[in-house]
Amino acid sequence: MTTILFKSALVIGTTLALLSFNLPAGWFIAGSKPQSYEMGLDKGAGQNSKNAATIKSTDKKIDGFGTLMQQCKPEKYLGKRMRMTGYIKSENITSWAGLWLRVDQSGSQQPLSFDNMSSRPIKGTTGWKKYEIVLDVPNNASLIAYGALLDGTGQVWFDNITFEIVDKSVQTTDSKNVKNPATQSGPTNLDFEK
Repeated sequence: MTTILFKSALVIGTTLALLSFNLPAGWFIAGSKPQSYEMGLDKGAGQNSKNAATIKSTDKKIDGFGTLMQQCKPEKYLGKRMRMTGYIKSENITSWAGLWLRVDQSGSQQPLSFDNMSSRPIKGTTGWKKYEIVLDVPNNASLIAYGALLDGTGQVWFDNITFEIVDKSVQTTDSKNVKNPATQSGPTNLDFEK
């Protein structure tokens, strides 16, 4: 009896291991409902048949999101504007997905700048497409966090994420700027022709 239980447990464990993804080096799982997703490396699923990271829902209905993310020190970007670029493809996204980037200050509950693409979400099934987020990194920043997220059900793959410093002529995508535009130096576009 013990041998049968052991063999059954071994088969179930092996099957689960084959169905789940290995976590890519340097990345970790988070979100409001991370237990509702499988996240990790999907070998051969990336662009040009290389590896990609993936987030795949495991529950039929999810009220929340899962994210595969990293965080780093901001020193290289302090006082500069940075652009995060990545490629995403999706399958059967019922709510939305996107890249996200957040700049934090130590001791504060509010990010200094943030964008999770909620204003330009990825939905449904899409092929590989390039997406960008551009944020300012103030001199008082203490941490940069970033990744991809999936809200609700479906599957998303992401690949080839890059970071670069851009000049101030490149418009930020910061959700704070979308909701609360910067104060103008004077009245502007009063005829709404721009």
